[in-house]
Amino acid sequence: MRARLLGTSLAVLALAMPAMASAKAPPLSIRNSFRIGSSGVMCTAQNAPADARISGMFDRSYRLTCRDAAGAVGSLIAVRREVAPAMEPSALPGVALDCAQPGSATIEGLGDVLSLACRDPRSRVDYRRYLVRRGGVSYFVEGLAGYDPALRLALASVATDSPVPGEVRVASTEVSDPAAFARVQAGQLDQSGARDEGYLRNNGGSFAESAEFFEALSARDRKGDTGDLAEALANQGLQQSNLGNFAAAKRLFEQAQSALAADDAVTQRRLRNYRAMDLLNQKKPDAALAQLASPVPPVSANFDRDKLAMGEINLPLSEQINRENDALLRLGGADPGLTATERAEILDAQGVALSGTAQRLKGRYADALEKLAEADRRLTMVRGGRVDSTGWMRSEIQIEQALLNEAQGRKDQAAADFDRAIATLAAAFPQSPALLAAQARKAAFLGRAGDAAAAKALYASVVDQSAMVSDSGATLRDMLSPYLGLLAKDGDATSAASMFIAAQVLQRPGVAQTQAVLARELSEGNDDAAALFRLSVTRSRDIARTDAEVTRLSALATPSAQEQAALAAAKDTLASLQRDQTELVSKLAAYPRYNVLAPQRVTLAELQQSLQPGEGYYKLIAVGEDLYALFATAEGAQTFKLDLDRPKLAVQVQAIRDSIVKVENGRQVNYPFDLDRARDLYRTLFGPIDRQLPAVKHLVFEPDAAMLQLPPSVLVTDDKGIAAYKKRTKAPDADAFDFTGIAWLGRGREVSIAVSPRGFLDLRKLAPSHATKPYLGLGHNAVPAFRPVTAVADECDWPLVTWQRPISADELVFAKQTIGGASDVRTDMAFSDSELLSDRTLDQYRVLHFATHGLVTAPRADCPARPALVTSFGDQGSDGLLTFREIFDLKLDADLVILSACDTAGMATVAASREAGVTTGGNYALDGLVRAFVGAGARSVIASHWPVPDDFDATKRLIGGVVGAKPGEPLAQALEEAQVKLMDDPNTSHPFYWAAFIILGDGAKPLVQAGPAATRTAAR
Repeated sequence: MRARLLGTSLAVLALAMPAMASAKAPPLSIRNSFRIGSSGVMCTAQNAPADARISGMFDRSYRLTCRDAAGAVGSLIAVRREVAPAMEPSALPGVALDCAQPGSATIEGLGDVLSLACRDPRSRVDYRRYLVRRGGVSYFVEGLAGYDPALRLALASVATDSPVPGEVRVASTEVSDPAAFARVQAGQLDQSGARDEGYLRNNGGSFAESAEFFEALSARDRKGDTGDLAEALANQGLQQSNLGNFAAAKRLFEQAQSALAADDAVTQRRLRNYRAMDLLNQKKPDAALAQLASPVPPVSANFDRDKLAMGEINLPLSEQINRENDALLRLGGADPGLTATERAEILDAQGVALSGTAQRLKGRYADALEKLAEADRRLTMVRGGRVDSTGWMRSEIQIEQALLNEAQGRKDQAAADFDRAIATLAAAFPQSPALLAAQARKAAFLGRAGDAAAAKALYASVVDQSAMVSDSGATLRDMLSPYLGLLAKDGDATSAASMFIAAQVLQRPGVAQTQAVLARELSEGNDDAAALFRLSVTRSRDIARTDAEVTRLSALATPSAQEQAALAAAKDTLASLQRDQTELVSKLAAYPRYNVLAPQRVTLAELQQSLQPGEGYYKLIAVGEDLYALFATAEGAQTFKLDLDRPKLAVQVQAIRDSIVKVENGRQVNYPFDLDRARDLYRTLFGPIDRQLPAVKHLVFEPDAAMLQLPPSVLVTDDKGIAAYKKRTKAPDADAFDFTGIAWLGRGREVSIAVSPRGFLDLRKLAPSHATKPYLGLGHNAVPAFRPVTAVADECDWPLVTWQRPISADELVFAKQTIGGASDVRTDMAFSDSELLSDRTLDQYRVLHFATHGLVTAPRADCPARPALVTSFGDQGSDGLLTFREIFDLKLDADLVILSACDTAGMATVAASREAGVTTGGNYALDGLVRAFVGAGARSVIASHWPVPDDFDATKRLIGGVVGAKPGEPLAQALEEAQVKLMDDPNTSHPFYWAAFIILGDGAKPLVQAGPAATRTAAR
């Protein structure tokens, strides 16, 4: 068992608003939020106690939000008064509705209800309103017409006080992930509601979502109560630890400690426990025990009755009154609440349980059992163990006991302990990552116990359920290795199909999602609907950027008048953007293709059906530290576990890269290529399918882990060439850089890089570009003598010399001449960031080719890395860079973007992604410039894994071969043929010259379409 999973599980106490355990799910009327419907697009209803339309303690209000919509899509009230549906004021900001005469509609579960069609004349967007009365209560819902299914299900759920199943079939852009949606939800809730939801997500194992709630809370609390801030920061730190970001967790814990009041005994206990969990996540049980032994102050929560008699209310009593008042407003009755003493006792019991976990990890089973039993007893003493959070904690204690019983040979008892824990979680957190994690842990136990069939069946159920459970991938990502191991051991077709589905639960580079968004945009061509879709996606990025600016300005301790004005303006802009984006998504509902959820997973059969004769798909899978592979052709598939772990793979890849090119003392240095390592790595990755590879003419390689940074073409497929090289280079005057005769994996074989099966299939199905011009070459920036006075500048600027050594435009001119037709080349002042960002004709070119410097690192160690391409300095405010953020804003309709620049296949950090308004991905290779151009509209991208060489015209020859492709010739074939010519030239046979470029996309597609009308100047 991973300590991380137990640590995070025990961490999640819903202390903000504890609920008493019950045999059935609580009614919706006492919940802060609930999911609307049971399938389709994820939509939720969040309590909105500040709604001006509610007045009595029994009135309720909800905001309705849906994934991909930046703002509320509707609102709902349950009030003990008559509601005039046409006259009732709207709770949606900036909306004034004109409504038609009331009619009637039938809603399943409610029957006939009053219905109104409305319209906002300002935005010309349609809305719907529904009203039904039951038991003296008016239930009234309004919202965007494009979200009508969500409005109906929400009304039925609130009116019946229980979740109503149904499909929410509304428009989806697939821009947001569960964490991004959680950010939207957090913005819709008040402080207390957001805190409750953060704990609830944590309880259910949705760590990324929980992190977003606590991050929102810490941003709000910066100038508020220090106790609230410390609690939010501590929880934010725990979530980062849960996600494996230990450096970020440490920083947040230190911030929480700084914000913590010396007499806040409850939060001090929480922070102590969270630090211990972080250490358990890092497999440091001794350090965790030391942390748990650190002293914390006692809790004193006694009411001073003498002062109370004189009218003075002390802190413990005020907390109790506030809790009861909140409950009266929201729940219609008094909430018993937990006292500070009770909360401290639960946290102390949690600490004891954590010490039991640490003792188990140290092999001290008797001590561990004693600690776990003590923790369970202490939890039972708090209100008889009837607090929901303690019941859930007890399920985790049972899992620990199961592991201890297993370790001591009591397998039947261990199985029973697992089953009790699963039953508890199923009742408290159905369809949650925590429940799936508990089932996966039992499956692992069954596998260890020798019941492989039962283990595989339970694992398969977990994988199947995970498709419907948001944020489950982060929880399961390190838990599926035993399952893949069992499947790889079988190695048959059925196991291959199962492994293929299971591997898609794991996290992929962010570019995979960007490909899905592009495919959704262009699924039926680049029409008006696609333009509307694209505008919605752009607004989503604008919102993320503006929200970050609001957060930054809000955190200023002493803002100036100018900064205060900027904050007010940013908030107004944010509200406007959110409203605009939400209305745009609602308008997409008019286009049926956006009302159908794209499948998140691809079956192995679907992939095989798409493969042509001579094609093979190789998927590398990293789970925890283990590595697996799946190889599929149209005829069959097989799986195997690699005799190499993730850290050793990283060492191998780095050594091979260092033998290609290495920066020493600020200069690029080449060494003789490490043939032995390349051969060993080939044997490891491809040895089990070595006999099948000669029949594979187009290899689609889906890398993972360190292989995201190395083109597979440089691997060596046999020993003969190596032996000949070694014999030849024994001569004193031998050329150690002559690698002719080596059997490279890329020789005679086309190679494409995929980042997900779904992305590959989506791109394969896309129609070619509708652009009317064949080629646009961009490069050779104008050389400045000094940095323009009007240029953007800060302390992290690149030195001026960056712009004073432009890349030659020869390859651009050659490509233009080769392709001909209406091709164009723009250099010098025509190639500036200002010109590109204002150019509305870029989508008229099928191929865009950048030959310039790529900046993928940071100018200094203390500066953030922001991927960019060097351009000329343009208009006032230009920084002479086409940045990651700006590339995303370009509007392209390209079959191919060629990035002839340094290491353009590199990554962008999460921070750089967020600055660009991209709320997913980051910190993966290919998530940098490649992802940005896919987001701008490139179906395929040719990018480089290291600095591209100018010597021997190597890059010009490679790119010339690509753009010189014959009509109907696959793109990957054109690149491979150009590479082979360099392989056979002693001057360019070193992989440094020929192997840098990869094709991200479907290399089987031709650059120039074949057919009777196809010519060198073909527009399509």
